[in-house]
Amino acid sequence: MRFWGRCAAAAMLLLGAGGAMAQEAPMRGKRAGDFVLGFGAVGVLPTNGGTVGLIGGTPNASNSASPLLDGTYFFTPNLALNLIAATTRHQVEVRNSALGTVRLGSVWALPPTLTAQYHFLPTSRISPYVGLGLNVTMFYGYGGSLTPPVTRVRLDPSVGVAPNIGVDYEIAPNWLLNLDAKWILMQPDVSVNSGFIRARADINPFVISGAIRYRF
Repeated sequence: MRFWGRCAAAAMLLLGAGGAMAQEAPMRGKRAGDFVLGFGAVGVLPTNGGTVGLIGGTPNASNSASPLLDGTYFFTPNLALNLIAATTRHQVEVRNSALGTVRLGSVWALPPTLTAQYHFLPTSRISPYVGLGLNVTMFYGYGGSLTPPVTRVRLDPSVGVAPNIGVDYEIAPNWLLNLDAKWILMQPDVSVNSGFIRARADINPFVISGAIRYRF
């Protein structure tokens, strides 16, 4: 909660500063050939669900947040391709199983997402967009505490689509503020103790980000 409070405060400061700058800055708008690089913060909020063999229960992954780097290239003022890069650490467990809550440790998720976007108002200071992306999530860096008799947990890579909405706010000819939301279809297969227990984790997270962007 403390992290999100700080993010909200930072966003309010950025919007306040952006509003003051925007009153003085001329409008440029989006153009074909623009490349926009963004840096900000992202929150990954799993919706959680799935199935577990043998012991039953529901897989659960914790919320997480991290810095975000993204790039967007405009083929036309309306059509763009966006790529996000971030990695987040999640605590994983099975809830309501025959053994109660079973801790499966922690894992890092690397979910690069390539998204085709349509920008409705490319010449406006406030420019909303929608998109559809392809996500490939890889899992690494296993650790944390495990509930006996669990000794090993692995998550397979996941491939899924990612619907997207967002908005850019131009604060100066080459500077923008961005708010973005994606819902990623992420349903990796899970192997516990080298396949003794198998599961499918329907993580399916909402990925919410805010960033400041520079246009080259």
